[in-house]
Amino acid sequence: MAAGIKPSGKTDLSCVVSAQPCAWAFAGTRSTTAAACVTRNREVYAGGQAVRALVVNAGNANAATGQQGARDNADIADAMSGVMNVRPHEVLTASTGIIGHLLPMDKVLSGLEHLPDELNADVPPFAAAIMTTDTRPKTATATLSSGAQIIGTAKGSGMIHPDMATMFAFAFSDAAVDQDALRAAFPAIVSRTFNAVTVDGDTSTNDMAVVLANGAAGETDLHEFLTALEGVMRDLARQIAADGEGATKLLTVKVSGASTEAEALTAARTCCVSPLLKSAVHGNDPNWGRVIMAVGRSGAAVDIEAMTVSVQGVPVFAGKPLTYDADAVSAAMKAEEVTFELGLGVGSASGEAWGCDLSAEYVVINAEYTT
Repeated sequence: MAAGIKPSGKTDLSCVVSAQPCAWAFAGTRSTTAAACVTRNREVYAGGQAVRALVVNAGNANAATGQQGARDNADIADAMSGVMNVRPHEVLTASTGIIGHLLPMDKVLSGLEHLPDELNADVPPFAAAIMTTDTRPKTATATLSSGAQIIGTAKGSGMIHPDMATMFAFAFSDAAVDQDALRAAFPAIVSRTFNAVTVDGDTSTNDMAVVLANGAAGETDLHEFLTALEGVMRDLARQIAADGEGATKLLTVKVSGASTEAEALTAARTCCVSPLLKSAVHGNDPNWGRVIMAVGRSGAAVDIEAMTVSVQGVPVFAGKPLTYDADAVSAAMKAEEVTFELGLGVGSASGEAWGCDLSAEYVVINAEYTT
């Protein structure tokens, strides 16, 4: 619903409620200035109990708001518990928007009181209500052999860099899964998906990824569930990268021949966040030297004499510069997705990361964000 948190009058308050308790897993930003919602969710997570509800406000991050911000966040959970007949510790909170402003709690609490009446098909979906500078909602789904479903949604366009532990990612499922097994697997899934996205090198105070599964559809094969969950989150991660503020194309970097998966991901992420490479992608310039630079500063092990680089499938470097048609490669880069494939020549591990080009529009959006 539109509670009046956003000056634009767009939808800014939303919730998801389960009829029964959910097994769940959580990852939050590693920022040392994390927002109140992240801090509280971590405390709830440490308690190990099931949850039943998630409430999200957009337009205000409630970050750097001191003890008052923490109290306001707790009050949201308490109010949600009363409205939806759940216990406070069964409620997760999430806030996104401008940093350093107290929440308009009169509007938030009034909105929560009316939220149950707004739960109908005539209002914009949850995926739209959680957006800030996003240009479009982001959703992905999967259906398992048991009939259970996974429905994922995310928001994020700027202030995005891999450090999940302004990105939200939520996945909801009616599959029955063991909470301990889910929590054990979740960090690696986040690492390969949302932590492989970078738009501008800035990690938000409010980043979080959450998966909730309430078991209503009955038992599901754990491996199948986790594979499907990673697929949904990978889809959402790519959508976030493609919708980066001012983006005109998706940047994909695939790394092979690394000594470890962690180093492959590090090399790929470093390429995706490089302003020089992002600018070259925007200008359709196959300047592969910027890839060499980015890999070198990433810290990943590399054998330069065995290293390979391809742009849009065209080999441009193999231990030495290769002859290629620069005009043809430049033309191929005028696509919605530009892919660099790198071989580091030191092992068998691989990894992939996603980003976007760097346009003048990014500066415009962020120069005028608060005004």
